[in-house]
Amino acid sequence: MANDKILADLKTAVETWNVKLAQDSTKEALAQNISPKEIIEFGLGKGMETIGERFDKAEIYLPQVVAASKTMEAAIKILEPVLTAGDGALRGTVVMGTVEGDIHEIGKNVCCAMLRGAGYSVVDLGPDASAQAFLDAAEENNASILGGSALMTTTLEAQRELVEAVKEIGASYKCIFGGAPCSKQWCDEIGADGYSATGAEIIELVKSLSR
Repeated sequence: MANDKILADLKTAVETWNVKLAQDSTKEALAQNISPKEIIEFGLGKGMETIGERFDKAEIYLPQVVAASKTMEAAIKILEPVLTAGDGALRGTVVMGTVEGDIHEIGKNVCCAMLRGAGYSVVDLGPDASAQAFLDAAEENNASILGGSALMTTTLEAQRELVEAVKEIGASYKCIFGGAPCSKQWCDEIGADGYSATGAEIIELVKSLSR
């Protein structure tokens, strides 16, 4: 089927960070009345899944993940005029940052790239982000999910502080965490809403928590 070929081309475009192929295939998909949701989910998004898996196996590195993400963003730009508040809309906004006291960014950057590639709007607070910075950004950008990375054992407590800060103000934000010293057990202990061990996992996690 022609549609299958277009979706396959979209997937390939992201996997090979071919911006022109992504743009041409997106225009062709729209011309064939493939919905933006299908374009993102079954075309571009499938390519990002491959990228995530390859990154986790150390077959590619951060620059390639970013290149793939930028390829997907170029395609999404074409979709923006037809993305409405309905079914085809961008999937939502996620606030990401490395928690307070921690300046390591690679893992967080990979997750940001993966989420942008999957069609989410991402607010990146960078390193050393306080709990208040997460809350302010979530309110300003109408975000529903806060993702905090910790790469040092000493900064894990900042993840707990973020969970507590959300509870204190009675907000409905979902807190998700990751990073080398972080674990599902730790996330359960501090009352977090989710744990992502890899950049590839974060997309499914965010999807499952998005309202």
